[in-house]
Amino acid sequence: MSGPNSDYDPVEVTPLHGDQVAAMRAEALAAIADVADLDGLKRVRLEHAGDRSPLALANREIGALPPQARKEAGQRVGGARKDVAAALSERAEVLRADHEGRILVEEAVDVTLPYDREPVGSRHPVTTLTERIGDVFVAMGWEIAEGPEVEAEWLNFDALNIGADHPARTLQDTFFLEPADAHIVLRTHTSPVQARTMLSRRPPIYVICPGRTFRTDELDATHTPVFQQVEGLAVDRGLTMGHLKGTLDHFAAAMFGAGIDTRFRPSYFPFTEPSAEVDLRCFVCRGAVPAIASCRTCRGEGWLEWGGCGVVNPRVLVACGVDPEEVTGFAFGMGIDRTLMVRHGIADMRDLVEGDVRFTQAFGVEV
Repeated sequence: MSGPNSDYDPVEVTPLHGDQVAAMRAEALAAIADVADLDGLKRVRLEHAGDRSPLALANREIGALPPQARKEAGQRVGGARKDVAAALSERAEVLRADHEGRILVEEAVDVTLPYDREPVGSRHPVTTLTERIGDVFVAMGWEIAEGPEVEAEWLNFDALNIGADHPARTLQDTFFLEPADAHIVLRTHTSPVQARTMLSRRPPIYVICPGRTFRTDELDATHTPVFQQVEGLAVDRGLTMGHLKGTLDHFAAAMFGAGIDTRFRPSYFPFTEPSAEVDLRCFVCRGAVPAIASCRTCRGEGWLEWGGCGVVNPRVLVACGVDPEEVTGFAFGMGIDRTLMVRHGIADMRDLVEGDVRFTQAFGVEV
């Protein structure tokens, strides 16, 4: 830097001339206006506002001027540097806002999408189907009744007209709890809930009894020692097999779709008389020719076995304190597991009980 000079010669300090300072200012403002991003703005800031920028070097030359010339030159250079600094600040705000806007668009994350760190949960289809069955009958004005899974032998068998020598009482079919003389079993069906309901209430009675039941079966593709069952009981004046048929037709349509009807095949159950096996029309082929010939669901029969039903045996009514001369009743029972297998084409019952989450995930979270 040159020392003080009492003889002011404008030629020696050309960077301080008005037109030169204006040119530096204009060049800096043009460069700032043209910059496209924050990185480019950093380079422009160094070139036009840094310590080695033209305006910064010109500012150093002010000290070489005589005192009477410093004020004017200082105002000229200082004004130019102030304008450049203001332009840099304004451009930085614009570029920063633009940068943040692009980040919001380019790096946006959709938090509603599923992620794979924790799999989405699901409810067991047997649970959701049980609730759906309950909704069907509650909508018809029925109630849901529940009872203990550990049951008295009298309620499980004797009250239902199942004799002491009936094969169902043997250890091949029933789990007896020790000691044997306590006559306590794991219920083999939910019919004891029907008996408990009749013992505690007066007709009219319209209840369904869903729940777990237990039998000494081996676990295989078609059997399991623990399975879900739903039974229904209606006790009122004037009930007939016709009312039973209409109820099951509505139940079948709710489970398998409109147009699915049922048929009865004569059968025998100790607790109903007359008794029938319930078949429902195949919901795949609808029993129509020629589709029925190739239907794998019903195997060409046109019908699917569903459960059992009948008019409540008068002996059962008497055992539960109901007068069979005043009222009649009907009852039915279906396996919820089997209903689920028929609805969804599940071939192996073990899939329902082994707890593989890949099986339940296919059914999702049905409420």
